[in-house]
Amino acid sequence: MSSHDPVPSESGGGAATVDMLAAALRRDAADLEVYAQVLTGALADALPPGAVTVERKRGIADRLAGREGKVARLEVALGEQRLVLDLSGSRPGGEVCKEVRGVVLSRRPVELDEWVRELAEAVAARAASDARARAALERLLLGG
Repeated sequence: MSSHDPVPSESGGGAATVDMLAAALRRDAADLEVYAQVLTGALADALPPGAVTVERKRGIADRLAGREGKVARLEVALGEQRLVLDLSGSRPGGEVCKEVRGVVLSRRPVELDEWVRELAEAVAARAASDARARAALERLLLGG
């Protein structure tokens, strides 16, 4: 990697990378449906299979039109951390959980901005040691 690449290769990602990633993850947050679609696609590319779980809500119109429906809940599992974003209500609700072997030891409700920051830190840390995640992260940061 060159010195101008957005994702440093050293462990930890760095504060600048986390800030850039958090900004990229927030980019479409004004329209929650677009935000959810972008976020699920970006995360699916950056993280290992099974790390991202998406629950969708399908109405009759969605079923008849063959559409997937709207994202209602998004869960991202990275190591002992599970980040949950609930989009089913009038306001998005975030939750940061510590989970060990399938048992949730703690839950902390957070606002969307803090949830995005936690997600950015976790993904940046993952990208520091995973070439596939680093490449997906670069595409997200560069808007491509």
